[in-house]
Amino acid sequence: MKEENATAKERPAKVAKRDPEGVRRDILTVAMEEFSQNGLSGARIDEIAARTRTSKRMIYYYFGDKEGLYQRVLEEAYGKVRGGESDLELDGLDPQAALERLCRFTFDHHRRHPDFIRMVMIENIHHGRHMQVSQTIRGLNRPAIEALEGVLKRGQESGVFRTGVDPLELHWQISALSFFNVSNSATFSHIFGGELFTDDGQERLSAHVAEMVLRYVLRPDHIPTRVQDD
Repeated sequence: MKEENATAKERPAKVAKRDPEGVRRDILTVAMEEFSQNGLSGARIDEIAARTRTSKRMIYYYFGDKEGLYQRVLEEAYGKVRGGESDLELDGLDPQAALERLCRFTFDHHRRHPDFIRMVMIENIHHGRHMQVSQTIRGLNRPAIEALEGVLKRGQESGVFRTGVDPLELHWQISALSFFNVSNSATFSHIFGGELFTDDGQERLSAHVAEMVLRYVLRPDHIPTRVQDD
């Protein structure tokens, strides 16, 4: 009996159960890669389960079904970009610096997170069907427009920004300039070469996007004169 007890003590303890929240995070991370690479129809739950060392049954327990998991991944993708925007603390900057920071953040975030861009492209293929039923995404995106509206208002009140600039339209313009850089990188670089997609090229583009947006918003008497190259 004593030998049995001694042997039992020497046995390694059973591996603790995995943290449920950690499991969900792992599933979402791998699912983001799977959906962004293969789309909703091409993504395989078996592949996600294998890569997260879980089971299809467990995935369905957490997310309902494949479309439920896809929608949650889409919400997670938007949550990250909007969370990054809120961390910029734009209210503490003068309007011009705030708008420049927002432009640079958007451009740099998108190029460093191509999975997000691919998820948005895939959702557009599905005509925004999953976004339409997601209250989470609606709630995430409205503050982005409100923050931009606040920056514009402060700039207009200080006499730096011109009036008549619509915050929603400005958000579209910033997004469009930043989105194309990722969505069309493969075709653009194949046709014209990859110079713009080097680290130096991307830094130049990021700065120029911010400059273009600022020149659009600034009053004419506040637009700096560029030194012409010889």
